[in-house]
Amino acid sequence: MRRILSLAAVAALAVSLAACSADPLAEQYRAGDNKGYIAANGFQTQEIAPESRGEPVEFTGTLDNGSTATSADYAGDVLVVNFWYATCGPCIIEAPRLEQAAQTFEGQDVAFLGINTYDQPATSLSFARDNGVSYPSLIAVGDAELKLAFADKTPINATPTTLVLDREGRVAARVIGELPEASILEAMVRTVAAESA
Repeated sequence: MRRILSLAAVAALAVSLAACSADPLAEQYRAGDNKGYIAANGFQTQEIAPESRGEPVEFTGTLDNGSTATSADYAGDVLVVNFWYATCGPCIIEAPRLEQAAQTFEGQDVAFLGINTYDQPATSLSFARDNGVSYPSLIAVGDAELKLAFADKTPINATPTTLVLDREGRVAARVIGELPEASILEAMVRTVAAESA
């Protein structure tokens, strides 16, 4: 009886492994392009073809250092926008990966900008200092217009969410959930940057 149960378990495992290998999303992930990939933990990527992008995102807000930033400040650059807050576990884990990507594009026409959805400026600055984040963050708590500027263009229903805006300010790619590797975001940014290079 024990041998029959063992054989049945092995057969079930073989069937489930065969099913996994035929999964198109798994094949796509193994191919390395990550287009449309959705992980079990909710991580997703999406790239949007230039002809399918909406209108540019126009925003104005106050940075955690008290100065103002607007979409016009980033005109002509590829802009990576990361939505986060300080006590968000995945945000803490992905912070060094985002910083690594930001350093990769230093000196190029690529900018990084955080949007803190929950914290006050002092907490945002403390997080940046403690986690080695060099780029600034807009403070969205109490700023409905800032939130609406992005919500009108793309669903921001998960934190963290990272958007890549093209040189015209349109949403060209998005990462929903914790960024597992800097290289995923770097590849997306390179693709968008190459469009008008």
